[in-house]
Amino acid sequence: MSQRPPSAVVLVLHGGRESGTGPPPPGPLNLPRLRMRPFVHALTRATRSTRPSGDGGPVLVRQVRYGHRGWNGDRADPLHDAVAALDALREEAEAASGAGSAPPVVLLGHSMGARAALGAAGHPLVRGVVGLAPWCPPGDPVTQLAGRDVVLVHSDQDRMTSPQATQTFTARARRAGARTCMITVRGGDHAMIRRAPDWHRLTTELVTGLLGSGSLPGPVGAALALPPTADPADGTLDLDRLRAATSEAASTSR
Repeated sequence: MSQRPPSAVVLVLHGGRESGTGPPPPGPLNLPRLRMRPFVHALTRATRSTRPSGDGGPVLVRQVRYGHRGWNGDRADPLHDAVAALDALREEAEAASGAGSAPPVVLLGHSMGARAALGAAGHPLVRGVVGLAPWCPPGDPVTQLAGRDVVLVHSDQDRMTSPQATQTFTARARRAGARTCMITVRGGDHAMIRRAPDWHRLTTELVTGLLGSGSLPGPVGAALALPPTADPADGTLDLDRLRAATSEAASTSR
């Protein structure tokens, strides 16, 4: 019996360097890729028995492989790797089930990988982006995010990438037609080692919620529904307050 094509796909993009034209190191020496392994495992477990459409194939969780370690200025190498991975998914789906049958995709990226995910989000397969500790330079484009759901998660203690730049980026993207939200992890860090279980749990909730195989936390859904002119602070949530609000809502509904 042939395996059914996936009903949805999560493409995971790990971090890297600002510059570096050599290939990423192999296996466990590739620490940025290794850092995303717990997220891949958590998402695989969470989506194993769920289907966004209820009757489709499995949800595929796949990591994007880079040809180079760095972003490398205008070359934007990992962005091209992300687009190539999306094109490959579309070709696989069309070969298996015919034209127009490609599954929806949520891109999950960390740091440089989040920058690549945001840049590739204009691809027709992409439904949404979850960016962890994203690298959001002021000049990066946002028009490709129109019509997409974008949730960016950043520690207030990050010293590698800027949470302030992330908040500005979400506001710019919202004005360009995206549905955006930022979540702040108090006391976290860029490597997502501090408060690691919170990073893993939140990311799983966000990705499965955007895929439709789970439920987004209510405040996240409300933030995504804000109008384009909303104040950036209105679209920024605190993880601890989000958890408290979600727990209170659950207790009230019992």
